[in-house]
Amino acid sequence: MTIKALILDFDGLLMDTETTLLQSWVWEWRRHGLTLDPAGFFADHGGDANEPRYAALAAAVGPTYDRESSHTLRMAHRAGLNDRLRPAPGIVDWLDRAAGRGLRLAVASSSAAGHVISMLERAGLRSRFEVLATGDEVAAAKPDPAVYLLALRRLGLPGREAVGFEDSPHGVAAAQAAGLRCVAVPNAYADPARFTAADLLLSSAADRSLDEVLADLPPAPAQA
Repeated sequence: MTIKALILDFDGLLMDTETTLLQSWVWEWRRHGLTLDPAGFFADHGGDANEPRYAALAAAVGPTYDRESSHTLRMAHRAGLNDRLRPAPGIVDWLDRAAGRGLRLAVASSSAAGHVISMLERAGLRSRFEVLATGDEVAAAKPDPAVYLLALRRLGLPGREAVGFEDSPHGVAAAQAAGLRCVAVPNAYADPARFTAADLLLSSAADRSLDEVLADLPPAPAQA
């Protein structure tokens, strides 16, 4: 079956926003004279996991904690960190080659559209993607396949004609549940040993050309 589209996750794959997220929380804990334990920081699902993080900080600070100002200051600090981000190594080469092969491009992210669009525009990548599907448009976050199914509907393609690219095990599960083969490029905080379900596992998008990646994928499932 011919591959007609690539559907890519955003956070942690296209850009290393996972690091700026963690850094913003480390900074906010330090602002209160506290140290954040990063163990368990990243959830095993997509979408917004910040409410439990705010609750944990509130419990550590005590009754003087101001949730609204904490959020405002942390987000401003993270915005400054994000301003300096560039596409992950190898990603632009992949996007260039996808265009050269006539492949359609989509993003399937559990994050909200505002975050995804603003970051893509800042990085000069927005025009590369024909379709965006984001977490605020579906009822459930990854590993639920909803956001991938939305991207496929907008592309007008079955899953077997697209390939997903993910940086987390729950993202791989979402892509495969939607009928896609999935290439995993684990982010810095994901254990590569947890990606046994991925159709192909790379340490970086810079490891191999897009042509090599697509050539090494197993055959598409018969139905999706």
